[in-house]
Amino acid sequence: MLAELSGRALELEERLQIFMEEHVYPNERALLAPPREAERWAPRPLAEELTRKARTAGLWNLFYNHGPEGHGLSNYEYAHLCEVLGRSLAAPEIFNCNAPDVGNMEILATYGTDEQKERWLKPLLAGDIRSCFAMTEPQVASSDATNIETRIERGGNSYIVNGRKWWVTGAPSQRCKVAIVMGKSDITAPRHRQQSMILVPMDAPGVTVERALSVYGYEHAPLGHGEMMFDHVRVPAANMLLGEGRGFEIAQGRLGPGRIHHCMRFIGLAERALEIMCARAKSRTAFGSTLAEMGAVRQAIGQSRCDIELARLITLKAAWMMDTVGNKAARNEIAVAKITVPTMAGAVIDRAIQVHGGGGLSADFFLAEAFAETRFLRIGDGPDEVHREALAKAELAGLS
Repeated sequence: MLAELSGRALELEERLQIFMEEHVYPNERALLAPPREAERWAPRPLAEELTRKARTAGLWNLFYNHGPEGHGLSNYEYAHLCEVLGRSLAAPEIFNCNAPDVGNMEILATYGTDEQKERWLKPLLAGDIRSCFAMTEPQVASSDATNIETRIERGGNSYIVNGRKWWVTGAPSQRCKVAIVMGKSDITAPRHRQQSMILVPMDAPGVTVERALSVYGYEHAPLGHGEMMFDHVRVPAANMLLGEGRGFEIAQGRLGPGRIHHCMRFIGLAERALEIMCARAKSRTAFGSTLAEMGAVRQAIGQSRCDIELARLITLKAAWMMDTVGNKAARNEIAVAKITVPTMAGAVIDRAIQVHGGGGLSADFFLAEAFAETRFLRIGDGPDEVHREALAKAELAGLS
């Protein structure tokens, strides 16, 4: 039986729905439109205006439950709100609930020192800056993070960082001021104790964002995904997170909640795709009948409803387990959601594209960019194959 939401969560959900209707959907096309070249990575005035309105409305840091800067919602409660804001790709930034900042704020709140929280967490919670997370590398199969080659070496009261990273979401943004970088600090240590994470200011000498990467042609400006070079970047030893050799420990603490947040948002995206698929099917006529009267279209709609409901239950179960038994104990449920939801959302969006015909492939609807986003997440945050392998090991060991 599903748990009931608290009055506080229900109130926030209603206010969030109203804000989306009044401010996000009407401005969505402008918020997602590619900016002019000279302004590609600069903050957008419209987005900043809506961000101020969201903060004034008390719809800010909805995910955060580590202190008074958030609302103290459980993962289960936030899942329902996240589904609402996930209906638009433009919305997470408006409410300061966007990746990778959410995961990075979780890292700083959980593992950061008082000094690190003061310098980086506070301005992130306030929306004054943005951040990025540099883990994946172009030279190695980063689905196995023990392969990473970036080095983080001690030199007196500093660490020196050398390496190349890519798919660093947020790196091209002018507002991105700090990177959390994962690299090897001790190649002689046991395999999962070689890696560390360290905070690297984006303006540190030797840090270069060499290029922006696109996903099916979408650069996702002004956030974007970048390829970065760290060339003898020297940062204070105090920038080390948690301690040398604790990188995998931090990664597991970060990626669990991050994966489930993506799933929550994608359920909202799939719901909206189904809604406009139905509207399109009822409004278009071909060969003497509406598309809604055609069996193939009705099958697509019916299957989409089944798929969304299953994915929602899987995600809510994972969120509930995170609240009740902890992220580590819920790792299998998180993995099931991570595998299931992006694939589901991609399939529903693909059906909606088909019903929209040529229009579905264009920028006139949100479907093409939404499809690219969901396809990306079958690789991002760990490819599906890695999660299936982990689940299989748990099943075979009788630990699921």
